[in-house]
Amino acid sequence: MRPDPGQVLHFSEDPTITRFVPHVAPTSSQPDAYVWAVDYGRAPDYWFPRECPRAMAWATPETSAADREHILGPGGGERVHAIEYRWLERMRTVELFAYRLPAQHFRPIGSPVPNASVSTVPVIPLGPPEPVGDLLRLHEDAGIQLRIMTNL
Repeated sequence: MRPDPGQVLHFSEDPTITRFVPHVAPTSSQPDAYVWAVDYGRAPDYWFPRECPRAMAWATPETSAADREHILGPGGGERVHAIEYRWLERMRTVELFAYRLPAQHFRPIGSPVPNASVSTVPVIPLGPPEPVGDLLRLHEDAGIQLRIMTNL
């Protein structure tokens, strides 16, 4: 589940949102009110139940061979995600939805590399929310290793 060109995505377990209004998220380190969304590259960051703790790492052009081997390890791919065993059943059963939003209302946020996109104006979805489907399958289809650990 990734956005098409000209779109960003907002993932939610709530399929009833008809308008996104900027607000300060309780977990945000940003003091400003935003509507949050992600681009194509960051969409996999949200292929999880909302409250699920996770660890994620991926290779970049600057990643050394030693770091790639140490962090990504065996199993191939350019990216690895990890969750705790206690979240596996929820990962299998959560109903997650993706809202497609018009990208022109958003700007990148995050430093040194943007990790999301934000809007300071209300945003209407481009259509109804789409069920994201099987989160384990999304990881597999994207070539992302998913590790299940006792403790992150």
